[in-house]
Amino acid sequence: MRKRICGLILGILCTTTLTGCDLAEKTVLENTEPQKVELVVWGAEEDTELMSQIIQSFEKNYQGEADFEILFEVQGESQCKDALIGGLEDGADVFTFADDQLNALAAAGALDPIENAAEIRDRNLSSAAQAATVNNQLYAYPLTADNGYFLYYNKEYITEEQAKTLDGILEAAAASGKLFTMDWSSAWYVYSFFGNTGLQVGLNDDGITNYCTWNQTDGNIRGIDVAQAMLRIAGNAGFASHTDEEFLDGVRNGSVIAGVSGVWNSVAIKEVWGENTGAAKLPTYSCNGSQVQMASFSGCKLIGVNAYSEHPEWASKLAEWITNEENQRLRFEMRGQGPSNIAVADSEEIEQSPEIAALLEQSEFSQLQRIGGKFWDPVSKFSESMAAGNPSNQDLQEQLDEMAEGVSAR
Repeated sequence: MRKRICGLILGILCTTTLTGCDLAEKTVLENTEPQKVELVVWGAEEDTELMSQIIQSFEKNYQGEADFEILFEVQGESQCKDALIGGLEDGADVFTFADDQLNALAAAGALDPIENAAEIRDRNLSSAAQAATVNNQLYAYPLTADNGYFLYYNKEYITEEQAKTLDGILEAAAASGKLFTMDWSSAWYVYSFFGNTGLQVGLNDDGITNYCTWNQTDGNIRGIDVAQAMLRIAGNAGFASHTDEEFLDGVRNGSVIAGVSGVWNSVAIKEVWGENTGAAKLPTYSCNGSQVQMASFSGCKLIGVNAYSEHPEWASKLAEWITNEENQRLRFEMRGQGPSNIAVADSEEIEQSPEIAALLEQSEFSQLQRIGGKFWDPVSKFSESMAAGNPSNQDLQEQLDEMAEGVSAR
């Protein structure tokens, strides 16, 4: 009987002890604060309001799972690679960049392959997924499929027929005392004049250096023919070489009635031109007695996750959130940018967008931008000379040779 009572008392003590342990553990868990997660996001200044909404919705969706402190910082997408590689450990956790920077970022160890690559590929247009791929590995999240350019024109001054040729556009602009603008300080846009001429530029097999035949002296169209065509355009009273910002300023103050730009400016242009906003593929231009269709570089904007992020899992969740269907739709609504997400790209809203329609029409004459770093400065130097009317009077072939040599430098 004593043994039975002792055993009963022991059992009660054990039960009490275990219950006390469970309660203590539960109390500890309840009092444990969520992990503090600090993330920095880089993106374009024009995306500030949009990204603010996306970050807020992300924090709301994952509320209680972490103590978030997410900061958005302005960083130009075209300079993202240089800013990031300059200090990977101090760079943003999540960042927006143009797809032509992908190879360099992956080679520098700034990006790790994406784990759920098959799922991300299935959601996006194949061209956008390919633009985010290096050696069959997906390294970034597709964000847009619209990183190209086309023609904007004010239908109050320029007819649909005139918009088909640069001659017609310049004639209308000059007659009204207005301007057609294009950024000849940017080699990205200047590719337009060489791209459909048979003259070639591109990456060598090493993936770093370029080949360039833009100084070619034979064929139906020679390099000097393009240079002379550019000089004629530059000398027209209806033309001015303006940066993207200057183009928008001109739209707003009424001095510009047409220009080459992309969907990122569609909202701002519509605010000024309203129903008179016209969008079309790039026009043809006169070169060596022929009308040559202007070409374009094409590409995508991507979202990357810094391989050195202190919170890689949350950074990846945020990158995927920024690029999901709902937020790509929001991006189109707020910024007019064309989606890479298949469901959004196939929507009725996209089909009814004249800007996206113009971009799709221009895509027939576009090339995915795959150019080494030595391309940009020599081409800009040449085109800025043409925009200024060749003020040095240097022989055009010499300038073309210098450009091609610079682009092809090793």
